[in-house]
Amino acid sequence: MDKKKIKKISERCALQEILDVIGGKWSMSIIYALFPGKKRFGELERLIPGINTRMLVKELKNMEANGIVTRTVFATVPPTVEYTLTLKGEKLEPIINELYKWGLEHVS
Repeated sequence: MDKKKIKKISERCALQEILDVIGGKWSMSIIYALFPGKKRFGELERLIPGINTRMLVKELKNMEANGIVTRTVFATVPPTVEYTLTLKGEKLEPIINELYKWGLEHVS
């Protein structure tokens, strides 16, 4: 196998890994909702039309496991849970904003 084919295969694998982290149907909407700062679970549910509770939980767990989101639980009754972007998650802001601009221009 020549070097160009090996490089393309490894690039494709890296792209797939990236999409595994932020490519979920709701991932970018959740990240976008967290750009201004911390949000409670209920706030996120209200900010993202069409998402159901189960999907929001699943996406948040995946993003937490991948270091995009931090989950903080406060010992209150009922428990209060807040989500914030990690530094890794904050670095996605210019990328997602560029995707948004591209979408405005090319998707009708």
